[in-house]
Order: sequence, then C-alpha cells, then structure tokens
Amino acid sequence: MPELTSEVALCLKRSKPMIVLPARQSVVDGDGTYFLCNLDQNVAITMYTVCFYAASKGCKRLEHPGVVLRKALKETLVHFYPLAGKLAISQEGKLHVVCNGEGARFVEAEFDASISELGENPDYDFAFIRQLVCANPPKVISPLDIPLLMIQVTRFNCGGFSIGISMNHCMADGLSASQFLISWGEIARGLPLSVPPALDRTMLKARDPPQIEFDHLEFAEIDHISFNSEDLHCQLHNRHDIAFSSFCFDSQALRSLKQQILKEGELNRCSTFEALSGFIWRARTQALGMASTQKTKLLFAVDGRSRFQPPLPKGFHGNGIVLTCAVASAGELVSNKLSYAVGLVQEAITMVTDAYMRSAIDYYEKTRARPTLNSTVVITSWCRLPFRKADFGWGEAVECIPAGAPQPEVIFFLQHGKDGNGIKVLLGLPTFALTTIHDLIQQLHSDRCNAD
Repeated sequence: MPELTSEVALCLKRSKPMIVLPARQSVVDGDGTYFLCNLDQNVAITMYTVCFYAASKGCKRLEHPGVVLRKALKETLVHFYPLAGKLAISQEGKLHVVCNGEGARFVEAEFDASISELGENPDYDFAFIRQLVCANPPKVISPLDIPLLMIQVTRFNCGGFSIGISMNHCMADGLSASQFLISWGEIARGLPLSVPPALDRTMLKARDPPQIEFDHLEFAEIDHISFNSEDLHCQLHNRHDIAFSSFCFDSQALRSLKQQILKEGELNRCSTFEALSGFIWRARTQALGMASTQKTKLLFAVDGRSRFQPPLPKGFHGNGIVLTCAVASAGELVSNKLSYAVGLVQEAITMVTDAYMRSAIDYYEKTRARPTLNSTVVITSWCRLPFRKADFGWGEAVECIPAGAPQPEVIFFLQHGKDGNGIKVLLGLPTFALTTIHDLIQQLHSDRCNAD
C-alpha cells in the first residue's frame, strides 16, 4: 500500500448515511426476538472488513456500484433478516436480537486515487483503511444502539471500488460473514442463493442442567510475574509504543517450515496452520523476553460445524467456531524444539470434540466467564475464509483485509501471493519485540536458503 497518510485520506468524501430497509417484511416466529447462543455472547464486538474490487475491462455493468449494492442489499436482508434488527438484553441478562426491521446503515464515498495504487502485498496503514468502513452513528451511548450491519461503498477514480463491512461478531463468524457477502453478490447478479442461510441457532442451546466436563483453560486467568525485560504488561498496554508489521511466508517457505519440524522426529504430521502457529507463538514469547516461569496461552478458534454431533446444517449462519487453547511456560516454549509448541497446538485442536464444545457452551451458561488476555496471544486465521468469492457483477474481490489494527494480543493470518497459498502474518508489538521477532523470522528464511 502506498504512503496513504491521514492527510491524503482527507480526499475521501462521504455521502450522508442512509438506512437500507429489507425489501419485504420477514416472518418471525414467536415474540419477534432472535435467539443468540452462548457461542455468540462472548464475541459481541464489531468486526471490520474491506474488500477491494478492480475495474474489470470485461465487465458489462455500467451502473454505479453503490446503486447496485444498495438495491441488492434490500433483498439480501429479507433472507438474513436478523441483521436488520437491533440488539437487546433479555431477562436472563443475555444478548438477543429484536427483529424490528430497522435496516442497515449505508454510506457511499469517493476517493481520488486509483485502486491499483494499493499494491499487491500492502503494509497496512490503518489510519487510511479504517476510513473505508462506516463509522458509528453520532451520539451513540450504548453498544446496543450500534447497527448490527453497516456498509460503506467507496469508489476510486479508476472505476474500482471497495466495500467496507462493519458487522457485529455476535451475528456471524468469518465463515458466515463471507457467506452473507457471497449471497449478497448472487442477488446483485440476479441469481438464486447457492447456499440459503440456516438461521436457527437453538440447536446450540445450553443443556439443562449445564454439564461442565472439561477444565476450559481458555477462560483461565494467567497471572503476570516479573519479566526479564522491561515491565511487559505496561508495554503491551501502552498503545503509543505499539508498532505494526507484516511478515510474508510464501508456499515454499511454509513447506520448508513443516519439513524442518518433522525432521525433529517428534511429530509424524503437521498442517500449515499448526506449524506457523507454533512458530509464531514461540517466536513472540522469545521476542517479548518473558521470564522462564511465566505461563503463556495461545488462544485460537476451531470451526465446529462438522465437529458437532449432528453437524450444523449447511449454510448455518452464526458463530460455529469454538475457542481452544494451549498453555505452556515461556521456558518450555523457548528451550524445547519447535515441534514441542506445534504439538501443543495439535493437542488443542484434537481436544475440540462435540463433548468439549457442549461443555464450553454450558461453562458460559453457568459462569458467564469471558476469555482473558493476560499473557495470551490470539491467532485468528482468515486464510480459508471465502470473502474474495463475493462477486457483485465486477468479478471477485482482488483483496479482502481486516480494517482495524490488531491489539497487541491478536495476530492475523491472511492469504498471501497470487496463488493464495502463502500466508501474511500481521501483528502489533512493542518496538523492541518487533525488532527481535523480525530477526527470528529472517533467521528462519536464512536457514531455509542454506538448506536449499
């Protein structure tokens, strides 16, 4: 991405926000409220995504993309009617949706630059990227008053455009959000929905009485102790000291990393996610200079759709992901071979069974606990999310990225390269740690080149 500073971004001009209502009223059973399960309750934050579309020479569409998308959104909200509703708190103190058909917030914008200037493998300028998503309405006092869905369509001077999506995570995980976009695109092209949404979430209700069968360390609090470097807890929470960077691993580098791990002789298999997660967790721990006795937790989501018994239905719209975790001391991670960390990641994935997921749902029902981030790193992978497949008549997206800077505890895995088989690791850390982790990644690449 070019040097798009906040001064340059002032060239972006927005229209007055409008409300897009569903084309028709949907039939809602019962009292007009929509059930959100316990997997939804813990992620009630807005997630921001931007998808970029290049001006295609072969495209026959002459309409302004904002007009096409707004018209199609009306029909799409008929199928995904909870997104046109409003969050509320039930008598039990849980979130649910009042299906009042309030609609989605919609903004059109113009930016005096070419989308081709954004480059192929951008380093993200979040001051600019954040301006491509719809801002919260003014005078919002309660998070309950933020629309569940907000859209900004930004047109570039080359004819390309971006779609900025702001959606409350309690309504959809990444897979469901991308399926919403794909369905919206199909309607824009006059096609029937290839995968109609399955909106019923009651199959994920807690059991009565709750049955907690696992320890659920994903909710466990880890105490901060002394560190070998500066006061790390303060460093991680001083946002002024946080710098952001991305590190690219092409498909060859990822294969080499997996081969290196298997050569250690501790594991007989290793997926790309497992290998890279173990490496990044270990490298981050080393870069932060944690004391050897400090416990550190790796937290990530596993798609439970096929793991539930029976499996969730095709097109399930909601949060079908379950958090799992691996815990180790910093000393164990750094002193052992890399395969040790990767093995812990594998164990965390294997642990996610129907029994474990049902237990996690019941754990929240009984405790109302939320995962804590003390001495925790959260890896969220977008590599298999089909956001790019959303086609509104101008072809598939050329790039889809998060539109918010990661917290120091959060690391993004994004698709990288023309073939999409590489991974870009996006993270934010104190400057001293970022320098060290850069050196560790460079050493990994150097070791690969020497082995070749």
